Amino acid sequence: MLTANAIRTWTWLHKWSSLVCTVFMLLLCLTGLPLIFHHEIGHLLGTEVEAPEMPKGTPHVSLDRVLEVAKSRHPDRVVQFSSPDEDNPDIWFVTLTPTPDPTDDFRSVAVDGRTGEVLAQPRFDEGFMWVMFKLHVDLFAGLAGKLFLGFMGLLLLVAIVSGAVLYAPFMRKLAFGEVRRDRSPRVRWLDLHNLLGIVTLTWAFVVGATGMINTWADLLIKYWQHDQLTALLVPYRGQPLVPVAERASVQKSYKAALASAPGTRLSFIAYPGTAFSSPHHTTFFLKGETPLTSKLPRPVLVDARTAQVTAAPELPWYLAALLVSQPLHFGDYAGMPMQILWALLDIATIVVLGSGLYLWLRRRQPQSLPAEAGVPLPETAR
Repeated sequence: MLTANAIRTWTWLHKWSSLVCTVFMLLLCLTGLPLIFHHEIGHLLGTEVEAPEMPKGTPHVSLDRVLEVAKSRHPDRVVQFSSPDEDNPDIWFVTLTPTPDPTDDFRSVAVDGRTGEVLAQPRFDEGFMWVMFKLHVDLFAGLAGKLFLGFMGLLLLVAIVSGAVLYAPFMRKLAFGEVRRDRSPRVRWLDLHNLLGIVTLTWAFVVGATGMINTWADLLIKYWQHDQLTALLVPYRGQPLVPVAERASVQKSYKAALASAPGTRLSFIAYPGTAFSSPHHTTFFLKGETPLTSKLPRPVLVDARTAQVTAAPELPWYLAALLVSQPLHFGDYAGMPMQILWALLDIATIVVLGSGLYLWLRRRQPQSLPAEAGVPLPETAR
């Protein structure tokens, strides 16, 4: 049984961790709800890129042609990333930016991999879903916003753990999950808050933890570059970024990367000088076919000049944790059934957060909430 001092400590932790993070967690839950169905909303709004029907087995043009077509639309920019569409590998998305450095100033070109024709130039930096995404990811404040939300996520985990610890002594005289409808509105909301809090406890902890990990993405990638790429790039020390005119065929490099890792398929390509590559390599991130390995793309570094594979390092544990946490955070593992479950749990969490805020705003009552609720606490806590 918890002592009086222990209960006071856990109560203080739960109260203040909840109060500090509640408004921001409400914002994240509200913005995260449409993001769970971003593909479906895109199809509904007509913003998803569709490829024309063609006979099965229609051959593809070379990857070099795809990049050439995309770059012709933005000749003043450099190709930063390219990737086949996750649902339709006939569509290639090419990201172009002013420089290889990370930036929010990017343009996307969708190219038909069979005909080499531009299908669309979707703007992922405008519209309702983009606003939801930016609010959810960094509050329009870049890395500082991400780290701030990561701290709010940490406070959420503290609130969840402290709430679970307090649940047992507070509810020891009540049936599990009981909501006393004959009591005052404040007591009914307290019971509902406790019930939904316990029901969503594991989910909220998982989503909160994975969300917190995602806020560290920029720092983890920079550490990976320093931790692993530095040793691999010793033979290239002192050499500048490989100019585009001196680079080997990307199609040839792509074939070399696939040959080095049989049984894999492409996730995305990072070009020389970008965040996921080096100044001297085109890096192909290849993923497996199983549910787990499909979420853990492995980097294969191909010399940008010679199209020879120079390294295929194992993904470090911290990047593996990051890549696994991203689809788990939005419920992307099991299709629509899991998305619906994630949405229902998200809504329940909104009620938990809202009811907690309501209980705090109504805190100035003549008697304490436990006494009003008729829930006896241990003698040591009285």
